[in-house]
Amino acid sequence: MDAPKVIVVMGVCGVGKTTVGRRLAAELGGAFEEGDAFHPPANVAKMAGGQPLDDHDRAPWLAAMAAGIGEWLERERPTVLACSALKAAYRAVLAAGRPGVAFVHLTGDPALIARRMAGRTDHYMPPSLLPSQLAILEAPSDAVTVAIDREPPALVAEIRRRLAL
Repeated sequence: MDAPKVIVVMGVCGVGKTTVGRRLAAELGGAFEEGDAFHPPANVAKMAGGQPLDDHDRAPWLAAMAAGIGEWLERERPTVLACSALKAAYRAVLAAGRPGVAFVHLTGDPALIARRMAGRTDHYMPPSLLPSQLAILEAPSDAVTVAIDREPPALVAEIRRRLAL
């Protein structure tokens, strides 16, 4: 199996997608893309107001990231995307059946995730939205699943080992 060119680091809010994704991209000499940057302003405002997004809200966000993935697959260097990708249908839109896209699911105890979220001061997503994310999460069967009970360097090492990077 060839190494993936695009790695989507996914999971609910607060699992460390950005932290792990940035570190993974740096170690691979690749690019990092933040999925939150693809949200239209209305989505950000809705989440910042404590309202969960629905599938209609997520459609333009997913389409923008899917277009980006198409471009990133053409690059010479790998790209890591931090994105919740909570439902199988969302992951299908992102991958679009294209080879070279892999998913890494960061997962952990909800109490640990909630504590992490409560300690964040630089993110618009309030901890009150964690239960809604956990409720719609469809854990992938075709992703590398990594528990977040260790420090980021150990998580990245495991991801690299399991994806043969």
